[in-house]
Amino acid sequence: MSMLPQSPRVLALANQKGGVGKTTTAINLGTALAAIGERVLVVDLDPQGNASTGLGIDRRARDLSTYDVLTGECSLAETIQETAVPRLWVAPSTMDLLGVELEIASRSDRAHRLRSAVSEMAHGERGSEGGFDFTYVLIDCPPSLNLLTINALSASHSILVPLQCEFFALEGLSQLLSTVEQVKAALNPELSIHGIVLTMFDSRNNLSNQVVADVRETMGDAVYDTIIPRNVRVSEAPSYGKPALLYDLKCSGSQAYLRLASEIIQRERALRGVAA
Repeated sequence: MSMLPQSPRVLALANQKGGVGKTTTAINLGTALAAIGERVLVVDLDPQGNASTGLGIDRRARDLSTYDVLTGECSLAETIQETAVPRLWVAPSTMDLLGVELEIASRSDRAHRLRSAVSEMAHGERGSEGGFDFTYVLIDCPPSLNLLTINALSASHSILVPLQCEFFALEGLSQLLSTVEQVKAALNPELSIHGIVLTMFDSRNNLSNQVVADVRETMGDAVYDTIIPRNVRVSEAPSYGKPALLYDLKCSGSQAYLRLASEIIQRERALRGVAA
């Protein structure tokens, strides 16, 4: 397989556990990165399509989706839609993705379909008229370690893992890390863990504080300094088809995602060996 393009940087947001804040993080991290000047594409690879909905893309307006990209019906560039956020675009998903595994299972490149599509877009857009020229691609994965997630990991430079501050936070993490190692060995030697972001933190809850301590002790520097608090405004925002940063910029959740975006860019500079 061809090398991953150096630009854009491709990050997969993955955790096979549901309800840990993957989609919320994809939407709001994408918005925060765009707010500080990056050009961001959110690729919705979850059949539920909540990232698309949360970014204001009506289900009836998804004529072309990531399903069409994976089946080869269209290019990734053809699916991309503008959002209400400047410098933020989305490649939406539909429920059709539920059946995509059966459709591509017999193809020899089944694990590389998204990687090829991202690479084609990256190499085709530079200098082209109306080119997107993204600096970041964030892939919102489904809550399972299926062929969709394997496609995302195969297409990515790094993986960002949201972990909810709850009793079983670390349960399943070893399975995800094992999958990452398998993908690295067989499909994508460039893949690395970018970081683990703790989500839905409740400072009034002793358990939340204990989980943070446990995860930091277990995973060390892999855990971002920024912790995303449990926040009503962040929970409300998707029902209005808006990222939290558009819905309420001053709320604690929005401010946390801005800090996370800055921290991610700092890590990127360190990864590239450039002084921050």
